[in-house]
Amino acid sequence: MKKDQIFEFFHRLAEANPDPQTELEYGNDYQLLVAVVLSAQSTDVGVNKATRALFREVKTPAQMIALGEDGLKQHIKTIGLFNAKAKNVIALSEILEREHGGQVPADRDALTALPGVGRKTANVVLNGAHGAETFAVDTHIFRVCNRTGLARGKTPLAVEKGLEKNVPGPFRVGAHHWLILHGRYICKARTPECWRCPVVDLCGYKAKVMERGAKSAKKKDMGPDAQA
Repeated sequence: MKKDQIFEFFHRLAEANPDPQTELEYGNDYQLLVAVVLSAQSTDVGVNKATRALFREVKTPAQMIALGEDGLKQHIKTIGLFNAKAKNVIALSEILEREHGGQVPADRDALTALPGVGRKTANVVLNGAHGAETFAVDTHIFRVCNRTGLARGKTPLAVEKGLEKNVPGPFRVGAHHWLILHGRYICKARTPECWRCPVVDLCGYKAKVMERGAKSAKKKDMGPDAQA
């Protein structure tokens, strides 16, 4: 995809959704961090159901530590891998209290040093909490970038580097959200809804589905996220 096409791609997504936001529900930076950690291999809808009551009770790392691992498990037991996630959330809360004054650091290295926090999670938090120009490549973004030609790569890190290079200045903060939402609701894994896509004419995907109810003819294009 050429530079002018990439600009137009994001311009159209921005026109349709001028203020893109994560679908995770949270009230402050700490709750955002916890929600993103809990969302690994889980849906935002499922995480929100589990955290609504939790976040009414817990707003700070100190309050999470006071709740304890067993108390946290009772709130999040409907989420996949909840035992490991509860252990990580308590551990990262202790580190935030001990080393960061209870605040979420605005540094990727400091974030990825926390239990349960990888590069993708750190990028989401830096973007959502601090307005950083980061690109957290989940399965949706990986799929959209490779299908469209926006930033092709064989690994999430390669796609992330491509986005860092290719995304124009006006769209860098919101790009992460636009791409996730586009992949979640239009450029779907099994059958992309190209017939209603606002950027279909800019897209390099060769097996476009241009009629509602039709199926994609190119199954192997799905890549590693075919179940997303």
